[in-house]
Amino acid sequence: MIKILFVCHGNICRSPMAEFVLKDMATKAGLSDRLQIASAAASREELGNPVYPPARRELAAHGICCDGHHARQISAGDLDAYDYIYYMDRSNLHRLNRMFPDYGKFLPFLSRDVADPWYTGNFTDTWNDIYEGCSRILEELI
Repeated sequence: MIKILFVCHGNICRSPMAEFVLKDMATKAGLSDRLQIASAAASREELGNPVYPPARRELAAHGICCDGHHARQISAGDLDAYDYIYYMDRSNLHRLNRMFPDYGKFLPFLSRDVADPWYTGNFTDTWNDIYEGCSRILEELI
């Protein structure tokens, strides 16, 4: 079982989008039994909140349901529980490194930052980045 965790600032846009996109891709590829996929926040700002409505709508437009998700913050236990922990942008990495200074194994989701649609309002561009990153991860890991 390969365990993957996606991290963004609040765990209501980018990281849950990646979680549910990769779960969908894995299911369609017949690989869902080989992957455990989740997401978390680098901050505590949105704890307990569901996926942000525009992100939910973007996922739904592609036939992906994200019901039941509630934002949570990454914990020290996640560092051992997950094989791969991907962050969405450099500010997430900065925060993660402050929280867990000796870990040093966080991975960039893409070679560039995934813009936060909370600020840009562009959930389609975020979808495109998330789809690209999840496709690459699935190809590399399986």
